[in-house]
Amino acid sequence: MKFSEIEYSRPDVEAAKEFFSDAARRLAAAESFEEAERIYFEVEDRSARVSSMFTVASIRHDIDTRDAFYDGEAAFIDAVSPELREYALAFDRAMLASPFRAEFERKYNRLMFLNTEIGLRCFSSEIVPELQRENALTTEYSKLLASAQIHFEGGVYTLSQLTPFKQDKNPGRRRAAWAAEDAWYGEHAGRLDAIYSELVGLRDAMGRKLGHEGFIPLGYDRMQRNCYDARDVEAFRAAVREHIVPIAEEIYARVAERLGASLPMGYADCAMWFADGNARPCGTPEDILSAGRDFYHALSAETAEFIDFMLENELFDVLSRPGKAGGGYCTTMDAFKAPFIFANFNGTSGDVEVITHEAGHAFASYVARDIEPAESRSPSLEACEVHSMSMEFFGESRAESFFGADAEKFRWQHLADALTFIPYGTLVDHFQHECYANPGWTPDERNECWLRLQKSYMPWLKPEEGLGFYSSGRAWQRQRHIYEYPFYYIDYCLAQAVSLQFWALLRSDRAAAWEKYMAYTRPAGTMTFRELIAHAGLADPFTDEGLAAVAKEARAWLAENSL
Repeated sequence: MKFSEIEYSRPDVEAAKEFFSDAARRLAAAESFEEAERIYFEVEDRSARVSSMFTVASIRHDIDTRDAFYDGEAAFIDAVSPELREYALAFDRAMLASPFRAEFERKYNRLMFLNTEIGLRCFSSEIVPELQRENALTTEYSKLLASAQIHFEGGVYTLSQLTPFKQDKNPGRRRAAWAAEDAWYGEHAGRLDAIYSELVGLRDAMGRKLGHEGFIPLGYDRMQRNCYDARDVEAFRAAVREHIVPIAEEIYARVAERLGASLPMGYADCAMWFADGNARPCGTPEDILSAGRDFYHALSAETAEFIDFMLENELFDVLSRPGKAGGGYCTTMDAFKAPFIFANFNGTSGDVEVITHEAGHAFASYVARDIEPAESRSPSLEACEVHSMSMEFFGESRAESFFGADAEKFRWQHLADALTFIPYGTLVDHFQHECYANPGWTPDERNECWLRLQKSYMPWLKPEEGLGFYSSGRAWQRQRHIYEYPFYYIDYCLAQAVSLQFWALLRSDRAAAWEKYMAYTRPAGTMTFRELIAHAGLADPFTDEGLAAVAKEARAWLAENSL
């Protein structure tokens, strides 16, 4: 069924609550594994139908945040989701208490119960009001960014549409674009401060109501950290500062030399990789999608079937338009066993990365579509990001189709961007830990923290007096994950370290690289992140072998192939 043909119907939430309550009672009274299993899959089916309607409404709201009907549905979903979750978790508690748990684990997997235990730690009826308010605030933040109308050179642009000007090879034009964006954010800085201050307070209160000293343990549970903890992440951040930051600084020193500048550089110059302009895709959005189809047809029979399914069923929305929410993502409509890719093409290399990155997520979802139970179709999020970031490197084989004469430029900047991203992503994670460890901070104290940490993780970047928003330490307010998905961002860094292993293997044995990719992907959510890595024969990113060694190999390639 094509996405445009999906008929949205608001779920009857009261009926769903009653269903989940009755299912929990029936499960507790089940006299055999077969009876318990049948009830479990009834719940799975009902959950898929409800969540898929919520997902359809959310996508259509993001496609046009000005649509009054779906704006109302988004508000409805924000309000009722925490209430409905309480009833769904009552069934989860019945599952954990079931005398047939061992039989479920033998037939399916043990992780379904471990993840359920983690999920139950994240909720209590006491925090429903805070969850509802949290949903409303994150929706407000998304709509605020989507509402941006930035006047530049006689035109009016969204934040996404302004991006090509921020990478213009003319330094004056590029800096003017950054200044225009800076002015818009500066105009809304007060509201951005207020939203985040309230979010931190709400999340801290939820953590305390659930028995913690603050939000951080709850934040880790919400991210389903099932095979590592905050101490592992802290050690990873230290390794990034030791091993990756010096390499990233070398990369930017090479860029500064190309631009005729010196370190540290401002935001406008750090947005560039080459003095004559960054690699840009050739052709129209339709050409990019067509080249993507060719890439997936050449990669494997499974990827060919997948991309045809996506394109034929209108499961992409990639054009940037006024009123459209910013950013990009892949989500899944479980009832239809269909992924959906949302993005904002803007004429930069990011357009191609949508076809590889977000489609990497979608492919993994497609591969896992028939795994039972459905909750095991997706691993935790850092594991999911390996699917996408690694697929980007597989896509480099078709760089000529996507970038034409800029193909070699793209390969260089893509690898350079992968390495230099890790310090930024780790900075985002460290900053959030500081904010939630100090929930009483004022906006100024948060901004001072960002500037202090930025010097440690991104020493090549300097605040610019002409950019009031950026120079005051507010750059973090552009990062929607900080507002909407606390503690998500380190997932990208861990996944990038793993994806660099695929980059290295692709240079020597493409067939072996694809074999490992599928060995990593096929188990989906039946294994933890670290189990998936071991299953595929990859190095753990928390070790020097998994981080420092592959980064050094990438560093050498960039030096040898500098354009």
